[in-house]
Amino acid sequence: MSHKSQPTWRIFIWPTVMALLTTVGLFAALLGDGVWDSLAWLGLGVSAALGLQGFYPRSRQ
Repeated sequence: MSHKSQPTWRIFIWPTVMALLTTVGLFAALLGDGVWDSLAWLGLGVSAALGLQGFYPRSRQ
């Protein structure tokens, strides 16, 4: 069984995106109301949805 190594940026891109979305969401929740609340829900919701996506099986093609 052969293993192809991936470049470092491909390995760490999605965890980095999730960390940035979570950070933006948390800071937006701290900053204020109104639009900030919407931004917080969006940032935290998207990162939570991406995290939950790992529990669903992949379709075989």
